[in-house]
Amino acid sequence: MGASFRWEAVDASGRAQRGVAEADSARGLRDRLRADGLVPTAVEPASGGAGVPAHLTARELALATRQLATLTQSGMTLDAALGAAAAQADDARSAKLLAALRGHVGGGESLAAALDRYPRTFAPLYRGLVAAASESGRMPEVLGRLADYLEARIALRERFATALLYPMLVAVVAFAVIAVLLVYVVPQVVSVYQQSRQTLPWLTQALIATSSFLRATAWGWLVLVVAGTLAFMLAMKRAPFRDAVHRSLLATPGVGRLLRSLDTARFASTLAILVASGTPLLRALDAAAGVIRMRPIADAAAFAAAGVREGMPLARALAATRAFPPVLVHLTASGEGSGALAPMLERAAADLEHEAERRLAWIAALVQPLMIVAMGAIVLVLVLAIMLPIVSMNQLIR
Repeated sequence: MGASFRWEAVDASGRAQRGVAEADSARGLRDRLRADGLVPTAVEPASGGAGVPAHLTARELALATRQLATLTQSGMTLDAALGAAAAQADDARSAKLLAALRGHVGGGESLAAALDRYPRTFAPLYRGLVAAASESGRMPEVLGRLADYLEARIALRERFATALLYPMLVAVVAFAVIAVLLVYVVPQVVSVYQQSRQTLPWLTQALIATSSFLRATAWGWLVLVVAGTLAFMLAMKRAPFRDAVHRSLLATPGVGRLLRSLDTARFASTLAILVASGTPLLRALDAAAGVIRMRPIADAAAFAAAGVREGMPLARALAATRAFPPVLVHLTASGEGSGALAPMLERAAADLEHEAERRLAWIAALVQPLMIVAMGAIVLVLVLAIMLPIVSMNQLIR
């Protein structure tokens, strides 16, 4: 049984007609309408986009792209590959989106035009590569490169999340323990001490004052944190504030080098896939600059693109910005000299990713013991503040 399509057409007398019909594909319905003496003006899935997910996760998109790449590389037509990928999709979201894309492609649209209908799922880079592949006839190759690119981004993100998980877990548990001690344990101990006429140690008095202050102002602190977070998010939408924050992060020892390595690796890998797919270098530079998150580095990429536009070699233009690591500049120069720019850019991206992973491992190895020592010291102070009066009372009894 075919799918439902909503159609609009013009008859011989110029009157507009519309309706809904079943057909195997939009193209087949167009042929049927022409056979009935109608000139079709629009044929779209009857759902009109209803039920089609507006956004897929990165993993769902990577899997769908890999399936399409494998099927098209095996010799299947794009229409058939979309249908097969929709049929074998593991989740309903991807299946609905692939089926919708097949309906658009079957209706005579190019895949790039069909992707433009879902900008939240398919980024400009994705759509631009597919459009270039449609023009060059290298769709299977480009889809394969896109799948590699998306899978590499996911793998890098997961490695970073894994490295940061333990420090974050330690911080959350430590703060939770401290909060419980200050809010629940200390007040109960204080009620016991208040029944005695003993002068409390200054450390215990400071702890009691801190606990009372936090209990009295807890909601105020919560409101302050939420308001501060919202204010920061709103301020980050303004270019001057965002640029200042990014410059400060890049100037931070350790963290700045890590962020620079990540951004330049993302820039190099994106530029590599664009160049390998046949995209002109200037267009590739403009697109690759769009994936950079740190504004100073994005501005440097735009400056390098302006230099290339004026006739400067890419390696020299990158070196002139003084914002990109030497490994990227040297490998780019080697790629330009040997005519293998895309492989050299891929190698530079891999080297920069490995450097970023090493720096993250070094930062995590440094932060973890510092956090444990700091949290242990805070807990030790709390315990001492609670135990000192007990020790003093025992000495008085003796």
